[in-house]
Amino acid sequence: MKKTITASAGLASASNVHQLVETAWDKVGESFEQFCLTAGVASLVQMFGEDADTLAGGRYEHCTDKPGHRWGTAKGQVGFHGGKIELERARVRDKVTGKEIVLPSWEEASSGGFLEQWAMSLMLMNVSTRKYDRAVRLPEAKVPNKAGSGLSRSAVSRRFKALTQARLDEWMSSDLSELDLVAIQIDGLHLDDHLLVLAAVGVEVSGEKHPLGVIEGATENAATVQALLDNLIERGLDPAGCYLFIVDGAKALTKAIRRTFGADIPIQRCQIHKARNITDRLPPKLHASVRRALKQAWELDDADKAERLMRNLAQRLELEAPDVSKSILEGLDEILTVVRLGLPVELRRSLASTNIIESMNSVIRQVCRNVKRWRDAKMALRWTGAGMLEAAKGFRRLKAYKQLPILKQALLDHRNTVMLDQIKDVA
Repeated sequence: MKKTITASAGLASASNVHQLVETAWDKVGESFEQFCLTAGVASLVQMFGEDADTLAGGRYEHCTDKPGHRWGTAKGQVGFHGGKIELERARVRDKVTGKEIVLPSWEEASSGGFLEQWAMSLMLMNVSTRKYDRAVRLPEAKVPNKAGSGLSRSAVSRRFKALTQARLDEWMSSDLSELDLVAIQIDGLHLDDHLLVLAAVGVEVSGEKHPLGVIEGATENAATVQALLDNLIERGLDPAGCYLFIVDGAKALTKAIRRTFGADIPIQRCQIHKARNITDRLPPKLHASVRRALKQAWELDDADKAERLMRNLAQRLELEAPDVSKSILEGLDEILTVVRLGLPVELRRSLASTNIIESMNSVIRQVCRNVKRWRDAKMALRWTGAGMLEAAKGFRRLKAYKQLPILKQALLDHRNTVMLDQIKDVA
């Protein structure tokens, strides 16, 4: 009987081993989290004390070689772990002037600049203001979230708003004259039924990509595009420069670009948008053959031959889809701009579509997905600007960047050819 009881007890204890181990590890984790945050607070207090010792000596010491003397203590809030905590510091006054000497470590900790960066970083990662305190404070660490700790929805929102506005103002006033741009992509992004932002991205001859600017508007009309172009020119973009503009096909974009940079400025219409617009209006049985014909034409090195193939395709579709046939011929010159410039195939693939700015727009949508209501255009610009700068962190050089000098020379040759033709016409 005794052996049976002993065996049962042994089995029971063995079955609880796993649970006991998990409980032990939970306590270790909780202690470690508390230790980390407590150590951080202790380090701040130690830094304040060391600064006070440097300026006035230790407590109850009368140091004649120090510039100040102690003057009691004071409490105040400093930034800590995404929010604010209240700490006590020693006060030091200047022996000569009697004015208080601010402790360097206290001044740095209480400035709060990194709190704005912390709030912005988390909100760009789609952490909502409601969950911000849970994202920066570990509940098990027992660091209290008191009133005024800077973790409330309104406090986080204020910090995010202040930093995004400051960065937007700085970015939208930055100098563009130092950028050696050869290609510029412009596209619009609808945030609401009556709210649109128009953005521009530039590509340097080195292959580096840069978000250039953003502006709000009700629709993607010529006035909105003109306002964006005027802003870029005011910031240093040369209106007499040689650029390749890449757009999605909106007539307002082309109109404003030619009005600003000249009637003969090279404009490439996005081939992906064009192909999608054509195939979406055709029956499914024609999709494969039409895509194949378009691809064949766009990959030819001879622009005249490519144009003939496009016209043949339009003629073939004239009976089955007359409106689509007209759409193929519409803007035909702009579809083949990269071919007419004589660019290599690899470079044409990179510059024949608005993929660069479309990729940036997808990041903006991701950043703004928690926004349920756009209060005004200013809010839209702040969020869009933050999204564009966030997307810029992931920009890589253009795949065919080594061939971009060919584009630069082709643009110069195009400009010279246009000027010679104008001289001949005058003569």
